Amino acid sequence: MSLTALPDPAPRITYGAVLGSPHVARLLGGTLTGRLPNAMAPVAIVLWALASGRGIAFGGLLSALYGLASGLSQPVKGRLMDRYGQRVVHLPAAVFNSGLLIALPVAGAHGGPVLATAIVVGAGLNEPALEAGMRALWPSVLPDARRRHAALALDAGTQGLLYIVGPLLVAALAAACTPSLALAATAALGLIGTLAVALAPPCRRWRPVPSARTDTGQRRRLTSRGLVWLFASLAGVGFTIGAMNVWAIAMAEHEGQGMLSGIIPAAFSTGSFLGGLLYGRRSWPGTTTGHLATAGAAFLAGWLPLLALLGPYAATIVVVVPGAFLTVVVACAFTTTDSLAPAHRTSEAYAWLILSIGAGQSAGTALAGRLAEHSVASAALPSAGAAFTLIVLLAARPHLIPTGPTSLRGRHRRPPPCRYKAR
Repeated sequence: MSLTALPDPAPRITYGAVLGSPHVARLLGGTLTGRLPNAMAPVAIVLWALASGRGIAFGGLLSALYGLASGLSQPVKGRLMDRYGQRVVHLPAAVFNSGLLIALPVAGAHGGPVLATAIVVGAGLNEPALEAGMRALWPSVLPDARRRHAALALDAGTQGLLYIVGPLLVAALAAACTPSLALAATAALGLIGTLAVALAPPCRRWRPVPSARTDTGQRRRLTSRGLVWLFASLAGVGFTIGAMNVWAIAMAEHEGQGMLSGIIPAAFSTGSFLGGLLYGRRSWPGTTTGHLATAGAAFLAGWLPLLALLGPYAATIVVVVPGAFLTVVVACAFTTTDSLAPAHRTSEAYAWLILSIGAGQSAGTALAGRLAEHSVASAALPSAGAAFTLIVLLAARPHLIPTGPTSLRGRHRRPPPCRYKAR
């Protein structure tokens, strides 16, 4: 009787091991630093408008235009990265973005609202597409699929921290000094973070994959049915987030507790961070498409208790749950996008995904603002957005599975396999 040794189970992936991999800590830290202006600039612009006597309405308009310009320009910058590489897109964008933010307090104060609007729109158009670029870099930085899974979850989970740290930092700088200093700090952090990423070896070595034809002679399209359905579903996620932010403000006004407007989104972001940490620590059974649908269902279920018109403390606790599943939805969506998008247009596909969430968030914010005085409708909007996401994901499920020849993960500048000749 012979015994056959069973293979050793794969060791558990730790975040220490992931962050200790070459270039990972620098790229992740640089991307997070460079993306802080995403959360800082809209707040700093409003505070500058107030301090300069322009009024909150004009400041809100400028802030919205900054976000809109940044979102709409994402696919263009993604397409440019896929054609010419990341450095040639990141570096000029960071210089123009930082320069315009610094120029706003000087030129905007003396040039009138038209010049201020032009400066803000120009700054938004030139915000570096670091998130899409980072997602495209992960395969070449971490060829091991399990480490890449952990890194992607960590990347998605830490996004929420930007929207906690960023506004707090702007508020502290504006209160201690001036909003102009807050704008300068925003510009400096964006430039420093972008430089850290753009000058890192993986970014310098990264080259776009040349356009190729599949076995059927057809170029794989970015507008495939699966990607269109996926991007549509993520607009519902953005709608939910935008509606939640306004609902939190409405509850804060109703309860007479102004801090709730920041505490509730912070609790949601904390849940997102913790969910990302948990999801990335292990490999989960099933397919990515299955994970996406399951996480979408859990995301919806987490919002349903709000329909009971909970009090502020209970509501703050409840939003942690859908926050935890937000990271899973986003991480699985990026993985699905990678499997469905043409290899030579991956960065652009990621940028469209980001734009879909941003567009949905703008719609959710606008509608929730109209319904803020109706407590039931305001509390129901996050659930409505999550329900839309789940319905679209379930309808799209057959189209989210790659059916043709697909490129392997790590297709950007992936080193060829080593070959050893037996002697």
